[in-house]
Amino acid sequence: MTSTSAPLYEVRNVSKQYGAVVALDNVSMALYPGEVVGLVGDNGAGKSTLVKCLSGAHQPTSGTVLLDGVERHWKSPHDAIEAGIETLYQDSGLAPHLSVSANVFLGREVLKPGILGKLGFLAQKSMDATAYAELERVGIAVPSSRRSVAQLSGGQRQAVAIGRAVTWARKVIILDEPTNHLGARQAGEVLQVIRAAKAEGLGVIFISHTLPHVLDVTDRVVVLRLGKVVRDAPTSEFSADTLLGTITGLIDT
Repeated sequence: MTSTSAPLYEVRNVSKQYGAVVALDNVSMALYPGEVVGLVGDNGAGKSTLVKCLSGAHQPTSGTVLLDGVERHWKSPHDAIEAGIETLYQDSGLAPHLSVSANVFLGREVLKPGILGKLGFLAQKSMDATAYAELERVGIAVPSSRRSVAQLSGGQRQAVAIGRAVTWARKVIILDEPTNHLGARQAGEVLQVIRAAKAEGLGVIFISHTLPHVLDVTDRVVVLRLGKVVRDAPTSEFSADTLLGTITGLIDT
């Protein structure tokens, strides 16, 4: 990210209401190319609702969503995916009984050329090789891309899920609690993949309750409280204590 670059993905004055409940109140946030932004807040702060608006799962009640400076109106998550935005929720969405490569290409399978492809035969060797190369490119080491996901550790599974997102994302990756329930070593593997995504020039939004991970991997932190942005500042301006205090309201912003 450079200080002269334009925002890659942005929300301006976005609000979201569910009947009388205001989940987001005039939220503005920008994400730049090659930047990792931490999105933090207590339960009920509005993080999940904002993620749903960014991923196309929900439409804002008011406000503007812009990608590359162009206003967008996502009608579904498919619209956002087609525009280059990948979202990984707490449930990684992997199919444990399938191979690593099958999971990487899940929903994007490549058919063999010619008549075999027309009959539905998959280009399995090509997908295996591509999946292995793509995961290796972002620092994910798996013994074989043909190994089933069920045989991997929790950290490896989550890393594969993020690697799949990095493989297909052209603009933005949104990660919702990707290190939740992982041990220190496994979480470290996942954080390294986030760094690799940043190095690829992607914009990454990292939602987490694990503040040391946020402080470790992000460039900037946006703090939500009761549906509003209460702080948007470089990560270097926070310590674990001041970030927690900002989230809980014990530190006046």
